[in-house]
Amino acid sequence: MLLYYNHCFILRAHCYKHTSPLKRYTFLLSPHTINSQKSGEEKKRLNKAHIRMNHNDNRKSADQECDKVITLEEAYSYCRQISKDHAKTFYLASMFLPKKQQNPIFAIYALLRTVDDTVDLAEVKLSNGLITSNEIQRILDGWKLKLLACYTGKTDNDPIMIAWHDTLKSHSIPIELPLDLMDGVAMDIDFKPFETFDELYVYCYKVAAVVGLMTSEIFGYSDKQALEHAIELGIAMQLTNILRDVGEDVDRGRIYLPLEDLRRFNYSSEELMQKTMNDNFLNLMKFQVERARGYYRSSAKGIPMLEKRSRFGVAISSVNYGNILTAIEKNQYDVFSKRAYRSFFQKISTIPYVWYKTHTCS
Repeated sequence: MLLYYNHCFILRAHCYKHTSPLKRYTFLLSPHTINSQKSGEEKKRLNKAHIRMNHNDNRKSADQECDKVITLEEAYSYCRQISKDHAKTFYLASMFLPKKQQNPIFAIYALLRTVDDTVDLAEVKLSNGLITSNEIQRILDGWKLKLLACYTGKTDNDPIMIAWHDTLKSHSIPIELPLDLMDGVAMDIDFKPFETFDELYVYCYKVAAVVGLMTSEIFGYSDKQALEHAIELGIAMQLTNILRDVGEDVDRGRIYLPLEDLRRFNYSSEELMQKTMNDNFLNLMKFQVERARGYYRSSAKGIPMLEKRSRFGVAISSVNYGNILTAIEKNQYDVFSKRAYRSFFQKISTIPYVWYKTHTCS
C-alpha cells in the first residue's frame, strides 16, 4: 500500500510518518545557505526538499507548454516514474500486480505523494518564515479544487489528473477518500501532539488507511469486510512509520506517540525530547510494537478476500513493512540513534514464502 506509503506513499507511508511527499512550489532558500545552521537530520530533510523542488519546477515548466498535449500514455509514465523514484518498496510490490492494475495504482500514488510533498516543502518554508499556515491551506484548497474538477472530467493537461481521471472510468473511488487524505496531511501543518490513541487513530486513518480503501477498489474484493481489513493495514503501516521515526520526529520537536501512553508507562515528554533510554521507554515501545502487530494480524484476514491476482502484492507489502517492527526490536528499541530498515535482500527473501501462502489460501 502507500505509506507511503513512506511513503508514501504515500503518503510519507508519509515516508516521514508521512514521508511520502512531491512538490510544485518553489523553495525560496538555497539548501546550502540553510544547511550551515541545521543539524544532520535537518540538513538531510532540507536537501530532499530541494531535490523535490527541482523535480516539480520541471513539471511546472512542462505544464506551461500549452502547445504540447499530454497523452494518456505519457501521463501514466509520469506517475510510474514518481513511484519508482520515491517509493522503492512500494514500486517493487507493484511489479507483482497484474499489468492492468499497475497504472491505476501509480496514478493514486502520484496524486497522494504530490500533495504530501507539497505540504512537506511548505512546512520547511513555514519554519523559515517564508509562508504562513493560511497560505499552505490555500495551496491544499487549490489541490482539492483540481481534484473536484477532475471528477467532472476537467484535467487541465496535468499528467496526474489525466491518469486519475482515466482510472475513475473503470474504478469507483469516492472523492471523500482523497479529500480525507488532504485533510490528514494538513494536520501536520499546525501540529499538536495526540492526547489519546483515538486521536492518533484519526490521523492514521486519514494519511494511510484511506490509501488502503482506494487501492482496494483497484485490487478488487469478494467481501465488503475486506475494506475494514484494508483500514487495519493502513493503521498498522502508519504506526510502524511513527515508531521507526520517533528519533527524527524528536529532532523536529514533535511527539506522535499518544501522551496517554507516555503517562501509562511513567515516561515523560521531557524524557522523550531528551532521547532518554530507560526501562520505562522500553516498556512503552514494546507496547507500541505489539499494538501495531495486532493491526497487522487482523488485517491479514482481509487478504483472502481480495481477488486472487492481487493478494501477493498486498501481502508482500504487509510482511516487509511489518518486519520493520522486528528491526526495531533487534535494535533494542533504540529509535534515537539507529534507523530500523529492511535491506533489499531481506525484502526479496520473503517472496517465496508469501508467494506460496497467497497462492494456496482459499
